[in-house]
Amino acid sequence: GSFFKRPHNNFAGKLIQDAGLRGLQVGGAQISPLHAGFIINTGGATATDIIDLMEIVRSTVYQEFGVLLEPEVRIIGD
Repeated sequence: GSFFKRPHNNFAGKLIQDAGLRGLQVGGAQISPLHAGFIINTGGATATDIIDLMEIVRSTVYQEFGVLLEPEVRIIGD
């Protein structure tokens, strides 16, 4: 499913795409080139890769649109 919750009156994937982040990759984690609301593992992604990519997306979307995306996924562990 989607990586981020749907913000009020908007769509996370649209905000991510409009911020120019579709296809962005950190290590083996990538914003899907097909649907910007998904983070995919291109091979060998670590938890750190995914969390780092998530933080880049959250901060960029917030800077561009003033919307702080909330993860839909639960992050467990250190």
